[in-house]
Amino acid sequence: MSEEDPTKKPENRSKKRRQPLKATPEALERSALYYLDRYDTASGHLRRLLMGKVTLSARLHGTDPAEGAAAVERLVQRFLKAGVLDDARFARERVRSLRARGTSRAMVRARLQAKGVASTLIDEALAGEEAPARDLAAAVTYAKRRRLGPFRLDERAERRAKDLAALGRQGFDYETARRVVDCEDVEGLLAALPED
Repeated sequence: MSEEDPTKKPENRSKKRRQPLKATPEALERSALYYLDRYDTASGHLRRLLMGKVTLSARLHGTDPAEGAAAVERLVQRFLKAGVLDDARFARERVRSLRARGTSRAMVRARLQAKGVASTLIDEALAGEEAPARDLAAAVTYAKRRRLGPFRLDERAERRAKDLAALGRQGFDYETARRVVDCEDVEGLLAALPED
């Protein structure tokens, strides 16, 4: 039995990195449809993803970035007209899912803005809720999920400042965070929350 050199890589294992394709209108549409098949997104986010492909194609293949940008815009507008992309629906659904996970109103706004949703659509999606009551409900959900404050099993007094800071980093105001962390009657607090 012969010994092989451990530093030498076997030839059949080496894989070449695939070169990005040219950003033609057809390739951009295929890429957009593939992405939309897997993820729900806002038009601004899809536009940003496709423009990244256009920029990369211009750098590697010498394609015209202005032509690519025009193709992206036509594609996004077509998807908006066809209802494939709907920023208002995306904003409503994202608000609902983030709030159910215990995300603060401020953090919901920041995440939607990062996805390229217009401020007016964010305001409309958040308009139907009573902000203080919904933020309290979200803070309780977050505290329960992360075992903060009244959901902590031990060292509650010693960890109070850290629990307040954790809720603050999630975008909850001090009064809401204090109310949750200092709560002695979790059932009473939960019963006082508004029903969805």
